[in-house]
Amino acid sequence: MVKKGSNLSDKGKRDLGLVEKALNGDQMAYGGLMEMYRESIYFMMLKMVRSEDDAEDLTIEAFGKAFNRLHQYSPSFAFSTWLFKIASNNAIDFIRKKRIKVTSMDSAYTNDDGVTVGIDVSSEAKDPAEETMHLQKVEMMREIVKKLKPRYRDLIEKRYFEELSYEEIAKDMDLPLGTVKAQLFRARAFLADMMKHTKDTI
Repeated sequence: MVKKGSNLSDKGKRDLGLVEKALNGDQMAYGGLMEMYRESIYFMMLKMVRSEDDAEDLTIEAFGKAFNRLHQYSPSFAFSTWLFKIASNNAIDFIRKKRIKVTSMDSAYTNDDGVTVGIDVSSEAKDPAEETMHLQKVEMMREIVKKLKPRYRDLIEKRYFEELSYEEIAKDMDLPLGTVKAQLFRARAFLADMMKHTKDTI
């Protein structure tokens, strides 16, 4: 359970207040945390993966993982430090899986609180056991996606399984680009909620 810490800055105490409200079921508090850090997380992701679409996906994933683990946050350090670490680790996993070659990945990233987050990416490929586990998780994801409403299921399948860009999905479904992004955001939110009730999350 989150306990108050006296070593936080005014900004840190504000964030802690939102975290406590979110843990008590206040959905507006989740929105407040996302609004404050979404842009910073997005640009860190963009710097790491150099793709606007991937950076946007990773930003949403970072918040999803952070919110699912919110009860684990300790106010002994700033919420932003904790959130940026989750985001950077998630991006590193993505880079490893996609085998993206990123230059200067040994450099550090400094967040808004002036805290330096180190980034260390290994270029080693998965061993057979890791690959098997990854495939099992992908199959589990497919099973969860099947339980979504048809329009959300189609969006998730096109984006993540067929690996279409937002523009390609918009053209394929004859929808405005903004509508595709908004509906994908909601689809991911539904998916994240369903995954919270699954013992082994993706």
